[in-house]
Amino acid sequence: MAEPDDVDLVESARAGDDRALDDLLRRQTPWIRSWCRRLTGNDADALDATQEALISVVRGLPRFDGRSSFATWVYRIATNAALDELRRRKRRPVVSLDDERSARREPAGTGPSIGQAVGDRLDIDAALAQVPLEFRAPVVLRDLCRLDYAEIAEVLGIPAGTVRSRISRGRAVLAALLGDPEGNPETSPDRPRPHP
Repeated sequence: MAEPDDVDLVESARAGDDRALDDLLRRQTPWIRSWCRRLTGNDADALDATQEALISVVRGLPRFDGRSSFATWVYRIATNAALDELRRRKRRPVVSLDDERSARREPAGTGPSIGQAVGDRLDIDAALAQVPLEFRAPVVLRDLCRLDYAEIAEVLGIPAGTVRSRISRGRAVLAALLGDPEGNPETSPDRPRPHP
């Protein structure tokens, strides 16, 4: 038997099926947490924002009208929760991980070691945390979450042209932070890649 899709779970949850609501929230939690982590820049704020987003999903579910996809609606809620968390708390400073990472690196082999891959991921996370939020959010939604420009515009409540501009500027800032003086993240080996 195939698992119900989000649309079926939403309808069942709106009709009062607690199990459907639980399944729906379990599906959404990992990527909401990941999205909030990318926006807030740290785990503690991300967990708080994730919790607030899930509460908002439950409270808002009766008002979900289906004009957008459920995922787009949840992205918008998660974005607002992360932005609210950033407003409530000052962002924590980004700690330099260069010394720790270089101590963990393993000898060069045919490909990157696990230690190097983790270090690179930490570098990307640290660089993303330094990208201004107005550019970070569109870059993460496009490059990591694989949303199209129209969906990003809807999630962020800005015009599609502004989305394109902010992605371009955000990628340039990120590339500069990662050491690509040309500002070309397309050719940078450290460019964040979406997970399949």
